[in-house]
Order: sequence, then C-alpha cells, then structure tokens
Amino acid sequence: MDSSIISLQQVTYRRGEKLILNEIDWEAKQGEHWAILGLNGSGKTTLLNIIAAHQFPTEGEVVLFGNRFGETNLPELRKRIGFVSSSLERFSQLFLNETVERVIVSGKYASFGLYEQTSDEDWSRADMLLHQFRLTYLKGKKISLLSEGERRRVFIARSLMSYPTMLILDEPCSGLDILSREQFLQTLRTVIEAHCHLVYVTHHIEEITEDITHVLLLKEGRIVAAGKKKKILTGDLLTEAYSVPVSVSWQGGRPHLHVERSAVLQ
Repeated sequence: MDSSIISLQQVTYRRGEKLILNEIDWEAKQGEHWAILGLNGSGKTTLLNIIAAHQFPTEGEVVLFGNRFGETNLPELRKRIGFVSSSLERFSQLFLNETVERVIVSGKYASFGLYEQTSDEDWSRADMLLHQFRLTYLKGKKISLLSEGERRRVFIARSLMSYPTMLILDEPCSGLDILSREQFLQTLRTVIEAHCHLVYVTHHIEEITEDITHVLLLKEGRIVAAGKKKKILTGDLLTEAYSVPVSVSWQGGRPHLHVERSAVLQ
C-alpha cells in the first residue's frame, strides 16, 4: 500500500514570465504532519493551491492520496482536503446570522450556509466536534458574536465535518493574541486524533507544536530543506531561508527564533 499522502516530482509553476515554483520534489507520508516556512514571495501560497487541488503546476507530477493530477476528478479530491486560513475571515460575513452549529454542519457541504437536507447524524457530529474543540458553551450563538480565536476554532471544526484526509492551515494564528493563539494551537491535537494529516503554514516557528513532525523550508520558489523538524529548524538553515542571521532554541518541545541583532543586515 502506498504510504504517500503528498508526492510532488519536479513541480514547476510559472505565472507569465515569472517563475513561482522551481522543480519542487517533496513527499509527505502517512503519519507525518508538516509545517511550511518561508518569506513572503517564497511560493508558499502557490504550493498550497496545488496540494489543495485548486491549481495545476506548469510542469511536473502531483499525486495526492494516490491520485495523480490529470487522471482523477479534482472536485472529488478536494472533498478530502480541509482548508482554514486567516484570509478566509472575510467569508465570515456570509455566516453572520448563522449559529455556530449550523456553520459547522455546513462544512459537510462546503457551502456558506445550509441549503441541503441535513440528518440527525450531521447534528450529532456537530455536537461531537463542539465538545472536542471545547466550544459547547457557544452552541446556539451567532458567529458574529464570537471572538477571532473562537471563530478560528469553529472553522477548524467545520473543516473536519467531512472527515478530510488532510487539513491545510494557512497562517491560522495571524491576528490572534497570545491566549487565543495558545488555545487554538491546543486544538491541533484534536485534528491529529481524528486521523487527519496537517499541513501548517506560518511565519512564526514558535507555533510549531510537538504534534508537527516535519518542516519544509522554501526560498524563492525552491526547497531549502525538508525533513524531520529537529534537523531542519537550525540556525544555519533558517538563516539561509530567511536571509537574516538567526539562532534557534527549544523550550517545552517547541522552537523559538532569535534574530542575531549584532549582525549587520544587508
């Protein structure tokens, strides 16, 4: 049985004359949970769009869950992929008059509202997700009354409604205060316990929890390094990826980045 969740071979993406991704080779296997790091413009967004089955590469081969692009139904494939992003907050406007549980159930249908016939099983699953994400106290409340941190947790619960194989989190802690961030990060264990594979994109390595096993570093559309996080999250490799002299320390199983302020930054 193929253990690969994501397999990219020589994946290149061009937008006009601009090279966005350049010969990306990357494999994520079952049981692995990845963080993707890189500066703005490194190609992270394009890479996410490809592994979310929203975009074809210009060149190269993409295989998700054993399904090769060009030989599979991408809309069906997308049903196995959850996507939560701070940039999706603008869509919360479409949910303002919906209750928390209705927002969660809508995840089964990937719709901004409920237009399908729901079942008792749907509502039972929503109740279970509310409990797992410690959101039961919000049941019956409109999404417009929630804090940003609560909304993010609701949207993660929504993304799990359809039992996805993979959940992509694109800078999910952007804009959250420290308390909300830590509450959000604690929910990642629930995602993993649901046998869902994480792909977590962030600028802040301290968000890489113990549950994340591997790291991919991108710079200018190329992979700087990819592998187990302790081997990748080093001062030398992050200095190369970020073009800023840095060092890394570990505390409580999580990494912390330190900029070498004595260095002259060019």
